[in-house]
Amino acid sequence: MADPDNRPFAIRQYAPDQLREALRRMYLIRRFEEGAEQSYMRGLIHGTMHLSIGQEASAMASCIELSDQDKITSTHRGHGHCIAKGADVGRMFAEFFGKETGYCHGRGGSMHIADVKTGNLGANGIVGGGIPIAVGAALSAKKLGRPDVTICFFGDGANNEGAFHEALNMAAIWKLPVIFICENNKYGMSTPAAYATAVPNIADRAAAYAMPGVTVDGNDFSAVAEAVHNAIARARAGEGPSLIENLTYRWRGHSKSDRNRYRTKEEIEDWIAKDPILRFRAELITHGILDEAEAGAIEAAAAEAVEQGIEFAKQSPAPSVTDVTRYVYAEA
Repeated sequence: MADPDNRPFAIRQYAPDQLREALRRMYLIRRFEEGAEQSYMRGLIHGTMHLSIGQEASAMASCIELSDQDKITSTHRGHGHCIAKGADVGRMFAEFFGKETGYCHGRGGSMHIADVKTGNLGANGIVGGGIPIAVGAALSAKKLGRPDVTICFFGDGANNEGAFHEALNMAAIWKLPVIFICENNKYGMSTPAAYATAVPNIADRAAAYAMPGVTVDGNDFSAVAEAVHNAIARARAGEGPSLIENLTYRWRGHSKSDRNRYRTKEEIEDWIAKDPILRFRAELITHGILDEAEAGAIEAAAAEAVEQGIEFAKQSPAPSVTDVTRYVYAEA
């Protein structure tokens, strides 16, 4: 939504340095995932991964106001959330490569990156698994009298899990400072959301739990930032949780094993034309936050950081076989 002088919310709300940093991290997310995809194809990464290429605005705009004291929980498609919250791409690549210098010492891989120091309570391979954890973090903040908020990311498939409904109900009853953010990218694996969800918009389900629910264009940085800003203000004021649905799209398949036969080429190309990074970049240039040369330099710097991150991961030591159970179980 624009104000009378037609400036989008993000341009009005945030300082130029914040906006340039947001663009840098969006490019960092994109280049990181492209680098991870290439590393996987070259045999440097084993197992699988779930890429969020095309969803960068949802991650970055949701996290732009968060401090290290604020928390997030993420999903199996969580690389963007980690980087938006401040993760180092070198340590992320090291985790992907199974190296000791990774965020979880190579034990977690793509789906389980966490960094408690910066408020990232972890990605989660279980669909909907992070939702109750987010409610617990918000309950902790309330009990301790802290102003911290928790943002909980999940996909459209998770909105039909029992954990979703139980967590939203509990958060509403106790008026917890948590924002539930559904990244609706149209498909739960290969199942269209409309086939599995009775309501037209997932945000409609907020009404059942007496909390605000809003559906926004998840590829529009300002639209996401404004919705999350309002939800954060409400949470910090003690007014309880909110549900935000970011409509977006993943350009790649569900995972590296997805043969992508359930989507048309035309559908994918239509969404690629809505590239959230190019939209945000153009918005910043239009409103004089940066020029083409500066934007190009930001993009190039992100690519260089990813190359350095991959090299760091390659050179990092592998875990010792004798330490196979270390960092897996709690230690006294």
